[in-house]
Amino acid sequence: MHLRFYNHERILGSGPSATVVYAVQRRDSNSGAGFGNVIVYDNLLRSGVETDSPIVGRNQGMGVGSSLAENSGLTNFQLVFTAGKYNGSSLTLQGLFPVAPLRTVFERAITGGTGKFRLARGYLLTTEVRATNTTLTGQLDAYITFR
Repeated sequence: MHLRFYNHERILGSGPSATVVYAVQRRDSNSGAGFGNVIVYDNLLRSGVETDSPIVGRNQGMGVGSSLAENSGLTNFQLVFTAGKYNGSSLTLQGLFPVAPLRTVFERAITGGTGKFRLARGYLLTTEVRATNTTLTGQLDAYITFR
């Protein structure tokens, strides 16, 4: 199964409407990837790249700055579906999030799921496709198998 959706994030420091915040800030870092930093997030998942695309769910999780070089972090998160045919289901994911230029593709593991995604395994390819001073939009391509 292949699913595509878009993560709409209000980045660190974008004010009270930020969907990414520090839980622990040990080092200053524009990306949150400072070694020892912990961020939490609750981003919108939309069916398209545009900000008025229908909302299909939320990307809820945390990231830890785990690289001494401060160029990556470990993420652990849930894609929680709140609309459409997957409403009430979720995917569980984890893996490395690199600090990289726009359009860089990186992979994280799908380690499970609930509802229609029970026993899911696979991988998620993420490509950051749009950035402003306050927002970051990522294309998420989930490739899912069931055991």
